Amino acid sequence: MIQIVLIILLSALAQLVLPWWSLAIVAFSVCAWRSTSGGQAFMAGFVGTALVWLVYALIIHLHTNGIFTSRMGLLLFKSGSAVLPLVVTAILGGLVGGLSGLTGFLTRRSINPAARTPKNA
Repeated sequence: MIQIVLIILLSALAQLVLPWWSLAIVAFSVCAWRSTSGGQAFMAGFVGTALVWLVYALIIHLHTNGIFTSRMGLLLFKSGSAVLPLVVTAILGGLVGGLSGLTGFLTRRSINPAARTPKNA
């Protein structure tokens, strides 16, 4: 849970001044530091970044009174629904964060052989 909160806070702050892919660096770093398993790393990265991108997309949706998201839905999906672009945005951001979080965990495990076995085993 602390990983998700760290990813949300740090990637939200990083994306204010850095490019969109800065969320991958944040998820990689946090999951390399705190994760105990690959599944946990992927889920923390996925949920953390998906929530950040969903909130950003909702802010844009509310700021433009839904015009932007409905036009993007019409352009990309041939549907005037504003929900579909919001969901796709969250899923794509989540996949980037999840895969970078998993990469961070696997990188730490490959560098530190003692991290390969669980501590309770």
